Amino acid sequence: MVGQGVLRECIADAAVEQVLLVVRKSTGLSSPKVLELVHEDFFSWADVADQFSGFDACFFCLGVSALGMTEADYRKTTYDLALAVAEMLACIGSLKTFIYVSGQGTNANGRQNWARVKGATENKLLGMPFAQVFCFRPGYIQPMHGVRSKVGWYNGIYDVLSWTYPLLRRVAASFVTSTEEVGRAMIVVARFGYPKRILENADIHAAAAKF
Repeated sequence: MVGQGVLRECIADAAVEQVLLVVRKSTGLSSPKVLELVHEDFFSWADVADQFSGFDACFFCLGVSALGMTEADYRKTTYDLALAVAEMLACIGSLKTFIYVSGQGTNANGRQNWARVKGATENKLLGMPFAQVFCFRPGYIQPMHGVRSKVGWYNGIYDVLSWTYPLLRRVAASFVTSTEEVGRAMIVVARFGYPKRILENADIHAAAAKF
């Protein structure tokens, strides 16, 4: 869902020259700006690594819910997967900026397994040899402009809360954002940097406002 929102903003921004969209199944998207790479195994990149050469920013939006997962399984699909991508990109050498979508409440020493795993992932990525690494920690994300989650019951929640989103932004801005803002903030941060390496909701709002 986040990736859809980020992709929309990249396509709309004239300063973004080209996007390599990495997916497991073709999206059917047609845009002169977008190259689509269909790749099933996100833990193995040797056979397609050369296709990433020349790109200067990675917007890593992939993520799964920890609901019903063991910590070991969640770690594999979160920590191991993100590091497999980051290590491949570090070897390519052209990438300047890596932006990772984490989550509000992330804490490597936290009580919840998702918070610990996300925290460990952040810490490892922040030590990677890129010029810039940023971790976004959004709270509730409201999908905008027709963006939909792949999880059906999530969409039901988003549809209900969409009516209250303007109110939530006024009374609880530090806990909510939107797919539009996350996408715009990523582009701004990749282009101009940001004073903090970990961006909470308020930082996401501030960066997006510079779009």
